[in-house]
Amino acid sequence: DIHLGTRRKHLLCLVSSVLAGCVPEWLQGTLLRNGPGLFKVGDTEYNHWFDGMALIHSFTFKDGDVYYRSKFLRSDTFKKNTQANKIVVSEFGTMIYPDPCKNIFSKAFSYLLAAIPDFTDNNLINIIRYGEDYYASSEVNYMNQIDPMTLDVIGKMNYRNHIALNMATSHPHYDDEGNTYNMGTALMRFGMPNYVIFKVPVNASDKEHKKPALRKVKQVCNIPFRSTLFPSYFHSFGMTENYIIFVEQPFKLDIVRLATAIFRSANWASCLRYDKEDLTLIHLVDKKTGKAVSTKFYTDALVVFHHINAYEDDGHVVFDMVTYKDSNLYEMFYLANLRKETHEFIESNKVNFSPPVCQRFVLPLTVDKDTPNGTNLVRLKDTTAKTVMQGDGSLYCLPDTIFEGLELPGINYKFNGKKYRYFYGSRVEWTPHPNKIGKGDIVTRKYIEWTEEDCYPSEPVFVATPGAVEEDDGVILSSVVSLNPKKSPFMLVLNAKTFEEIARASIDASIHMDLHGHFIPTQILCGLRLSPPHPTMTAFHICGRRWQSYKIMSRW
Repeated sequence: DIHLGTRRKHLLCLVSSVLAGCVPEWLQGTLLRNGPGLFKVGDTEYNHWFDGMALIHSFTFKDGDVYYRSKFLRSDTFKKNTQANKIVVSEFGTMIYPDPCKNIFSKAFSYLLAAIPDFTDNNLINIIRYGEDYYASSEVNYMNQIDPMTLDVIGKMNYRNHIALNMATSHPHYDDEGNTYNMGTALMRFGMPNYVIFKVPVNASDKEHKKPALRKVKQVCNIPFRSTLFPSYFHSFGMTENYIIFVEQPFKLDIVRLATAIFRSANWASCLRYDKEDLTLIHLVDKKTGKAVSTKFYTDALVVFHHINAYEDDGHVVFDMVTYKDSNLYEMFYLANLRKETHEFIESNKVNFSPPVCQRFVLPLTVDKDTPNGTNLVRLKDTTAKTVMQGDGSLYCLPDTIFEGLELPGINYKFNGKKYRYFYGSRVEWTPHPNKIGKGDIVTRKYIEWTEEDCYPSEPVFVATPGAVEEDDGVILSSVVSLNPKKSPFMLVLNAKTFEEIARASIDASIHMDLHGHFIPTQILCGLRLSPPHPTMTAFHICGRRWQSYKIMSRW
């Protein structure tokens, strides 16, 4: 833990020694990573790992060298907490209650009147792009725009100023033209509650006049809730060339409990509930018309956080996602649980442990209503997934299991929305912190992995070799946390085909387990007209060359 009360300085730039290998000269760009990095302020402490204050770090690859930088996200939440020297802003699993001396009836009235609480802007989940603007994001209506080179906050953004949303995902999609598609939830303050799909054009930014990209946001479609007071929770969605796939799962947000959480002395996490007796409804929306396909697709109750990829094939929409049989994953990440010894953690969680399962679903686009009940409508030969006609005209989907035990999936993004073969992810076994990263081959169903003792790698990120033709021609990047005091954390570079190590650059500082990230190629960074790299930024010289140290820049 980093304790702000000690006034510890946090390094913006630092020197690394070199262990081995050679970073490819063609690898040019910056990998931004985001995740919780601060769990205690003064004498107060967060309850849940997803509550920690956001810490962003970056790895810049230039001419065979690697540069490192990290900084806490200077959000309003960060400023309020540090100024008070205690946690004063509520998070997902840690609720900060008002002064108990205040009139209880006044408190109840004010929260019920608001209906939906004003959320934190501690954006700790991902880095997303709208136009040419980059944002630290979570799943609420607030984002913080950042300079991807200096990691400084440029400004705070509120979705509500541009589109009627209370929450939005941190996993948007980018089409071949560079347009961004995302999805959010509009709750009761904005009239009839809906799920909202929206698009931000690639040319939406206006750097000269400092106008935000979201000013050009366009609504694609509204999808009504199945149940007005119980909208589905969603963390991501699927997209093909022509369709959006939204999975309305029975993992639900209880609106009444959310509106009264502080009054009831409950945290927001307790407002999510899983109804294992319910069904999962799958919505298919035409991207161009904004109209949903009239066919009703459904499957058994499940929980999903991450979609892997989706594509169209011979009159079918195929989509892959990581599913769970229940919602117990959230419970595993309470800090009291994570601090248990490995054997104790396994013993206390093995009964409720639900492993992630990568599953393929197939939706036929053409449905003859006269098809006999019980008929499988999937004609594809490369999957065992089925979609069966029901007596009421709806279609029941039976998935094809691709692999068990991989989470935080990633692909070669040039194949996003297209037929693909490979995906990469973090191996999840008896601990919520993965100690392996792997590559799955959907065609052969084979799997390879990288692992090292006492090492915990982050979500693997694929970067393609320039001009690559083969889907897996490139490298995998992962920042690795070491529990061995004699081994520094390091940036790992793997051959994406073989998962053999190409290079690693150690970091002379402690780094955090993060969540998600975004790779920005140098040619894009050069066109952003942002602040140049600080002259004191430090290079990691690989390839056996003597490593060179510059002045270390640190800042409170």
